[in-house]
Amino acid sequence: MAINPKKHEMPVQNAKERAKNFKEVALGYTEALAVAEANRCLNCKYSPCVKGCPVNIAIPDFITKIKQNDFEGAYEIISQSSSLPAVCGRVCPQETQCESKCTLGVKFEPVAIGRLERFAADWHNAHFKGEVVLPQQNGRKVAVVGSGPSGLACAGDLAKAGYKVTVFEALHLAGGVLVYGIPEFRLPKEIVKKEVETLKKYGVDIQTNIVIGKTFTVDELFKDGYEAVFIGSGAGLPKFMGIKGEGLKGVYSANEFLTRANLMKAYQSNAQTPIMHAKNVAVVGGGNVAMDAARTALRLGAENVYIIYRRSMEELPARKEEVEHAMEEGVKFEVLRNPVEILGYDNPEDNHDIKNGFVCGLKVIKCQLGESDEKGRRKPVEIAGSEYILDIDCVIMSIGTSPNPLIKNTTKGLEVNSHGGIIVTDGGAKTSKEAVFAGGDAVTGAATVILAMGAGKTAAKEIDDYLRQKV
Repeated sequence: MAINPKKHEMPVQNAKERAKNFKEVALGYTEALAVAEANRCLNCKYSPCVKGCPVNIAIPDFITKIKQNDFEGAYEIISQSSSLPAVCGRVCPQETQCESKCTLGVKFEPVAIGRLERFAADWHNAHFKGEVVLPQQNGRKVAVVGSGPSGLACAGDLAKAGYKVTVFEALHLAGGVLVYGIPEFRLPKEIVKKEVETLKKYGVDIQTNIVIGKTFTVDELFKDGYEAVFIGSGAGLPKFMGIKGEGLKGVYSANEFLTRANLMKAYQSNAQTPIMHAKNVAVVGGGNVAMDAARTALRLGAENVYIIYRRSMEELPARKEEVEHAMEEGVKFEVLRNPVEILGYDNPEDNHDIKNGFVCGLKVIKCQLGESDEKGRRKPVEIAGSEYILDIDCVIMSIGTSPNPLIKNTTKGLEVNSHGGIIVTDGGAKTSKEAVFAGGDAVTGAATVILAMGAGKTAAKEIDDYLRQKV
């Protein structure tokens, strides 16, 4: 049978319609599409795709189950390695990980592994009626700080190994960046809720509204009988450029803007949390978070939304699919541009340029690419005299985040690097403090969901090894 050279397209909402609602953009494969896509898999002897997966899912095995119409069997295989398959199938950059290693991709488009993972997880969530089998308990307690991807992955693996795991979450809902950062139209919160509920069935206890370092410290957790602590508190401290005008009304970090829209439902008419419904919005940055912020601003009613990025389209770090979706929805890309000042005026009814009050414009300068930096990326070089002003009433800064220093400042003996990331053993999760492990964005700074999950799984194994030796 001849192999289809292209992936089967993902059904999506119409671009004009979806730009005005918060419903999920990608609609998911039907059973027929999933089987047809699974049949493109060559079932390679050496499974290079598995090596490209940070959590080492047995990819050819679960795809074979889909070929056989055994969709629950596919889910069971995935869930042996991943605690959040419905999430990862939606937001992981498979194109640079498992799919980039696909043998079929040498000649044709690779197998749509992520879409198939999502299909299997969604099928399970819609059809599974059985009960989770609780693992045998070993009577030992482990604390997990943070309920984002790394924390949930670590908690899931430890619970399945028989540990009594308590997850402490600072916000009022579990999920971390999955609920406050990623928009509903890309990751429905009901999906996250189901994944969390599955972990609870394995015995994971999740306590919300508890800020470790403030409500109580890591050291106090040990006094409460926890024998090990995993820190997966993420990187929620936003960065700014330090340019004039960043204190104006109408300037947000992407973190705040998305948290208001996602976690606090500010887009709803009856929401108690306010958010600016701006006419002209500039989002500074070129990553996935910038795309999320730009597309959210569109859905809040903005007429013009600009991505301001200092390098070219070729260097955009965001996923290709997210960039394409943003373009289809009407987001404008101002590349090789760098902000130099945010302009403001005193009263939104006025139209004069007083440098305080509300945002009224963004001064940007044109750039060109120069020599490569230490990471191999060409440095943007500003072109003198090329400044111009964009008519803007809201600016969203999406230029990265760093770990909050609260845990570091309240935990004796916990070493961090110059960026505030917790220092761990090379390739591992052990910190400088006895019985304390860490992973995900709290270590690396902002990264992908699947890399954070991989770090959580690594930590779970190291915690298990550590506690087995400490009888």
